[in-house]
Amino acid sequence: MEMEAWIMIMLTIPFLYLMIKIITSRIVYVKRPSLPPGPMHIPIISNIIWLTTHNSFSKLRPLLQRLHAKHGPIITLPIWSGPHIIIADASISHQALLQNAAVFANRPYKTLSTIHHHQLNITSSPYGPTLRLLRRNLTSHILNPSFSSLRKSLLRDLLTRLKLSSSFSFRVEDYVHHAVFSMLVFMCFGENIQDDKIQHIKRIQRTLISGFNRFSVLNFLPRVVSRVVFPQRCKEYLHLREQQKLAFTELMEERRLSRKNKDDKHFVCYMDTLLELVLPAENNRKLEEDEVISLCSEFLSAGTDTTWTALEWIMANLVKHPRIQTRLADEIAEVVGERGGNEVEEEDLEKLPYLKAVILEGLRRHPPSHFLLPHAVTEDTVLNGYLIRKNGTVNFMVAEMGWDPKVWEDPMGFVPERFLDGGKKEMNKKMMPFGAGKRMCPAYGLAMLHLEYLVANLVFTFKWNTVDDGDSLDLSEKQGFTAAMKHPLHARISPRFY
Repeated sequence: MEMEAWIMIMLTIPFLYLMIKIITSRIVYVKRPSLPPGPMHIPIISNIIWLTTHNSFSKLRPLLQRLHAKHGPIITLPIWSGPHIIIADASISHQALLQNAAVFANRPYKTLSTIHHHQLNITSSPYGPTLRLLRRNLTSHILNPSFSSLRKSLLRDLLTRLKLSSSFSFRVEDYVHHAVFSMLVFMCFGENIQDDKIQHIKRIQRTLISGFNRFSVLNFLPRVVSRVVFPQRCKEYLHLREQQKLAFTELMEERRLSRKNKDDKHFVCYMDTLLELVLPAENNRKLEEDEVISLCSEFLSAGTDTTWTALEWIMANLVKHPRIQTRLADEIAEVVGERGGNEVEEEDLEKLPYLKAVILEGLRRHPPSHFLLPHAVTEDTVLNGYLIRKNGTVNFMVAEMGWDPKVWEDPMGFVPERFLDGGKKEMNKKMMPFGAGKRMCPAYGLAMLHLEYLVANLVFTFKWNTVDDGDSLDLSEKQGFTAAMKHPLHARISPRFY
């Protein structure tokens, strides 16, 4: 009996030892989340290569595509002050920006600081009560119904100018871009602004935007160092800033005088709201003059170039695909004809599902920017099984989401029909041209309104053709502040008759 007991004990001890070993090994060696995979990083050397060959994410895009093909939809790019997480998958992006919205709501400190001169703004300011107030102020202002008459007046001026060009080919940007910019200038500063002042402001803003990549390197160096290393660039940038301040200050003083004398009774402009705004989170202070200038500059630059870029791509595809243009024109004519009108009104837009599908397909196929502005996380978090460290920078590849062959059939084609019959409901899960979550573009509604309103009237009024009536339209792109057409759209137009 004792022998049997000893045998049982001798057999049980190894079994218990093995079980304890397995349990403790699982406890000790539990796999902790790591950073997403990525290329080899050599300190200093990698940063020098980045500065000299890939000083913007737009230039990095081919490399990022190769890295995503090798490592998957979420990768780490170890550059500058810390790892940059690059995400090219819509579902992971929405998991970050919607399900973990608060964690991903911040911005890296250097985001667009050259464009906004380190001033308070909606684009790059830290997330918090002041930013939320600025966003609410903007969104509550820009869709004011009082702007409808302004849009109608500018539209009629644009159509009149285009009719004078119907006998020859022309560059579309020369006409439509100015109309978009003028609309935003009036919304920002008030209606009574002469065209020469609008042209002057446009030259300043466009020079700042076109020099974005050249000026952005100034973000990464102290100002004293920048003046030594890039003296001419600093001089040019500061000169532009001074010109902008003088132009905006003049408009600000005119607006204050106009409000004091109650000369302008048409509408409250964006600058009016900024001059009256009080910041409760900052001891109820009012905005400083430079902050008002920064916010107005942001309103013009963000609202003009992105809208114009999207509009040009949409019109180019309508020129390239006459069948789509004809279907859209027929839909518009039916709605306007029922009302007995001769132009598309804003209230007609909700009755035009194919128009909305064309706009969405344009934003999917040609998003104005291939990347969202970078986000910064506020705490360590796990995303798709990988660690995203506190204060880490996260970039989202918008274009890759819209071109994902696993998600979209014929992703490089232009097929508005994909957004009909419920397809629009799936849009927010598959693409994000305006971002998502707490940093989603606050002017999303205005951008869609302007795109729908302008495209509808341009197509309803004119038939748009290629210059040589052939299928030779070049849809290649160039990278700048936006992903614009490499060769600006030239077209011929002829009046439609219903």
